[in-house]
Amino acid sequence: MNKVIGITLVCLLAAICCTGAFAADAAAGKAIYAAKCKACHGAEGEGNPNMAKVLKVDLKPLSSTSADVKAVITNGQGKMKPVGGLAGADLDNVVAFVKSLKK
Repeated sequence: MNKVIGITLVCLLAAICCTGAFAADAAAGKAIYAAKCKACHGAEGEGNPNMAKVLKVDLKPLSSTSADVKAVITNGQGKMKPVGGLAGADLDNVVAFVKSLKK
């Protein structure tokens, strides 16, 4: 009986994970992006030419993979410093929003 309950719970958990119940929330990430990223990266990730000129950097497209986006936010890159206070679900939400810009 315990085996049946265990298997049922595993199947239920797998079903929940597959439905995206634990997926990152791009809408929540948009609000964080607006507060922490938009000034330099633009509302749609297109970059802010004036900020690029001030920092003397070239505009580059946002990273293409979730892992790359997460690494740049966490560690910084070039003249971009790491984004402080952004971790866990908030970080995942910002990554989801950035990925949504590419669609």
